[in-house]
Amino acid sequence: MKRILFALFLITSLAGQLAAAEPRFIGKVEVPTTLSDKSGEQGTLEGGIPANQWGGFGSGIAYMGRGDRFAVISDRGPADGATAYRCRYHVVDISVDETSPRPVNVSLRETHLLTDRLNRHLIGSLGALPDAGDPRGVRFDPEGIRVTSNGTLLISDEYGPSIGEFLPSGRQIGQIDIPSRYTVRHPSADPNAELPPSNTSGRQPNRGLECLAISPDDSTIYALLQSPLIQDGALDEAKKRIGTNVRLLEIRRATGATREFLYQLDQPSNGCHEIEYLAPGRLLVIERDSKLGTDAAVKKIFEINLRQATDISRIESLPATGTPNDVTPVSKSVLIDLLDPQWNLAGADFPEKIEGIAIGPRLADGSRLLIITSDNDFLPIPTQIYSFAIRVE
Repeated sequence: MKRILFALFLITSLAGQLAAAEPRFIGKVEVPTTLSDKSGEQGTLEGGIPANQWGGFGSGIAYMGRGDRFAVISDRGPADGATAYRCRYHVVDISVDETSPRPVNVSLRETHLLTDRLNRHLIGSLGALPDAGDPRGVRFDPEGIRVTSNGTLLISDEYGPSIGEFLPSGRQIGQIDIPSRYTVRHPSADPNAELPPSNTSGRQPNRGLECLAISPDDSTIYALLQSPLIQDGALDEAKKRIGTNVRLLEIRRATGATREFLYQLDQPSNGCHEIEYLAPGRLLVIERDSKLGTDAAVKKIFEINLRQATDISRIESLPATGTPNDVTPVSKSVLIDLLDPQWNLAGADFPEKIEGIAIGPRLADGSRLLIITSDNDFLPIPTQIYSFAIRVE
């Protein structure tokens, strides 16, 4: 009888621990699209949009390691690359008070324009390509941002795709090498011209290195594509997306050594939109569809584990679906389904683009703040900032 009672006690205790480890929703805040940033930019962009509009900043978010301070990145600007928007990142404070009627608040502190190593402004225009007179080009589509322990910024560019290192001032000081299989041989100002037959390998247009993470000791960078590479069965003959096998790139900073792992989308119409370092061998991944409001069906935060996953860097071309022989993909389990009724977030105003995720400071109960952001693409809809508490080992 004592053994039975002990077993029941143990099961109850473990169940309580598991329940305590479940994410806890704290609250959300909406940031209007009409606010101005602190760039000092004057005038308007093509289409009459203010050059200093504080939009698109939910594309990426990173904790800066102290207090309530985060870095957020605006993407390539309004109209999907049709404007000469000067790329930038912002410093914000996101404060949380669970006892307040308004538990989450955000305030903009700084805006810094991004420049290349020649001190030229990086811009979101599709047409700012390298050419004979400008072999480097300045087109840039920042999507992921992470802060290193010495305060520099790592920013992923979806156009390249590439990963640059920047000073807090916004000036680029370095570049992280990535395997050539990720780039297209024939970049173009016309996204359709970057698809087959012009390119038979490399990232799909606007589907490059959307996701970026770094280990706390700065030793390892992780970069995840939004969708499969062209050579990995991404598209059918009609150029419809049919692939689900996405490459997750691991880079050792000290040596430049790389490994790749297989992340499998739940369906071809989904995409990966950010990753965050959780613990050794474990990452968080945003996987979502491209629907909004009541049509939204997939807005999930997965926890993935790399420990048993196979290095697939030797495989030049993956099948569109399924798992190659002798390959183990990363395992994945749902941490947060943002559309789950328990959070009371789903509905007509739910955003399409959930794109930013960052683990922030420790809360009073020992859990960690998790911030999730939406990207409003500079449209007249507010940016959503959701806050959760999660347990981190």
